[in-house]
Amino acid sequence: MDILSLKPPLYPSGLAGEKVTSLSLILLVLGAIVVLLPLGVVFLTSVTPVGATPGTIALDHLTWANYREAWRRGDFLLAFANSTLVALAVTGFQIITSALAGYALARLKFRGRQAILLLVLATLVIPFQILVIPIFLVLKWGHLINTYGSLILPTAANGFGIFLLRQYFQTIPVEIEEAAAIDGANRLQILWRVMLPLSRPALVTLFLFTFIGEWNDLFKPLVFTTRPALRTVQLALSDFQEQYTNSWPLLMAAVVIATVPVVLLFIVGQRQFIRSIATTGIKN
Repeated sequence: MDILSLKPPLYPSGLAGEKVTSLSLILLVLGAIVVLLPLGVVFLTSVTPVGATPGTIALDHLTWANYREAWRRGDFLLAFANSTLVALAVTGFQIITSALAGYALARLKFRGRQAILLLVLATLVIPFQILVIPIFLVLKWGHLINTYGSLILPTAANGFGIFLLRQYFQTIPVEIEEAAAIDGANRLQILWRVMLPLSRPALVTLFLFTFIGEWNDLFKPLVFTTRPALRTVQLALSDFQEQYTNSWPLLMAAVVIATVPVVLLFIVGQRQFIRSIATTGIKN
């Protein structure tokens, strides 16, 4: 008798399997309710007429006027333009720096490579707030305070992006690069024409993480800028909260306005994000 045939099945079958599936479905539904319930309350509050009794939501008196009023009072048009510009610029810089450094750490053989990798990983445990004073002094020395440079350059490179692309590059067979090298491609051409197209899931993941992080960042605009012309979405939302603390419908409408772009962005890129997480392993 084959010993392997005596092993229990890896996944339960029959009635037991149906019970496990039903239990998993119930847990997933409960988890979704827990996550979505606060978001539902925020949305319903945002369409409640201003001046309504707090805690009461009349479904037959919902209004979209709060969004128009919040957009006008918060001057979100300028804030959206600034946040989009900063987020796209930082994302572009991080993709370039992460691709170059990640490829070097994944493929090039040189002395000290592991030490550099450990140093990159060490930066992940250092909070940005600890570095704010030296960064502020450098920006002041370069006359970059109250400019777009103060919002872009401090996060133009990131250890997470370098490590993510380095790990993904290692999942790509070396034979593909060797074939490109035989055809006469140099290192930069191999990176641009071979590695990056094959690393689209990792690039999309890095784009999502970086863009959403910059869009939700309040610390840099608060510390490095004072000009109203450089106000970002989160800074506008913070000012809006101070002015309309007692007007919950307007405040929740402003929150939804600031949240919708990143939610839509994640929905568009979620497939590539899941694929990147599934295929990126930990290799030496």
